[in-house]
Amino acid sequence: MNDFAVNRQTFDEVMVPVFSPASFVPARGEGSRVWDTEGRDYVDFTGGIAVTGLGHCHPELVRVLREQGETLWHISNAYTNEPVLRLAKRLESLTFADRAFFANSGAEANEAALKLARRVAIERHGPEKIEIVSFKQSFHGRTFFTVSVGGQPKYAEGFGPVPAGIEHLPYNDIEAARAAIGPKTCAVIVEPMQGEGGVVPGDPAFLRALREACDAHGALLIFDEVQTGVGRTGFFYAYMDTGVTPDILTTAKSLGNGFPIGAMLTTKDIAAHFKVGVHGTTYGGNPLGAAIADKVVELVSDPALLEGVKQRGEQIRAKLAELNQRFNLFKEVRGKGLLIGAELTAAYEGRAKDFVNAAAAHGAMLLIAGPNVLRFAPSLVIPEADLDEGFTRLTKAIEAVVGAAADAQAR
Repeated sequence: MNDFAVNRQTFDEVMVPVFSPASFVPARGEGSRVWDTEGRDYVDFTGGIAVTGLGHCHPELVRVLREQGETLWHISNAYTNEPVLRLAKRLESLTFADRAFFANSGAEANEAALKLARRVAIERHGPEKIEIVSFKQSFHGRTFFTVSVGGQPKYAEGFGPVPAGIEHLPYNDIEAARAAIGPKTCAVIVEPMQGEGGVVPGDPAFLRALREACDAHGALLIFDEVQTGVGRTGFFYAYMDTGVTPDILTTAKSLGNGFPIGAMLTTKDIAAHFKVGVHGTTYGGNPLGAAIADKVVELVSDPALLEGVKQRGEQIRAKLAELNQRFNLFKEVRGKGLLIGAELTAAYEGRAKDFVNAAAAHGAMLLIAGPNVLRFAPSLVIPEADLDEGFTRLTKAIEAVVGAAADAQAR
């Protein structure tokens, strides 16, 4: 029996204030619908920030959760377990990788990747080769190392000196990258499409230039696919559509469909620089998370599902084009598959959150990617009926915001 009555106000009373959650409290989800504590339903265009790729409470995942939950949850990394070995083999069969390290989040996967890259460079080339190249507006996690490598200074401010040897370059700027990557560079870390930074796709020529520069200077190329991976762009990993293969790939978010799990994937030769005891995790690769992720990977890697992602992405783009024709809201719509960003025009600059709030009031859950970009990252298998209903509700929300702006201007 639960002795505590809670509501949205409880958050402000008991939680550390690093989040500002919506005014409603989700209580139940099924597919692409969510119901709050008042019983009101919402069409979910957020996917838990590109996490619930198979929707809420997918029956196959619920079945695996129950079966593994009655078998073995945790055993520690003093032992291995069958689910994590099956997951590693499945991921390696689908990618360039032949070694995997499992963690609990994208930040932890990136932390492992950056540590490994520095260790490889130092052992192969010497202690001076420690510089990391990253890109402005990038996001790689919230640990102190990853937030320092990320290209949004606001997340690193107020915590003291950041680690040395990190340089941030303009995204998609080939000449800047060629000039910066040199003999002391140990790694370049890049999102093949920036998510938090505004849903900005990487130019294939830019990504190829990074690969070439890394090869020329003995540096490792790390692709952060925490947000773009596991089917989000219509390819199992986004690198598969670029003509570029990284040395290390990080993945999380959709990998567990909401169960916390992340992974770093790499080659045998690179992985060999991590010896027993130099890095680790207590929960990473636990059998419960690994079993769920293994089923996610099995389902999402189906070519028919990935083709459906591309088709749904085109449907969303078409609906956004219709909205833009009516309201003249968007300066640009960009992205791939079901990671789409709609950048607002100057008339609505800085007001992305207003549209998110209005959408919630009309029964649709929506994301931002910075103050000027509306972000869509729904379930990869969102039914067409839910897409249609979600956009019907979103249209009403836009009417409310645009109408309020017109009234204010008239006054």
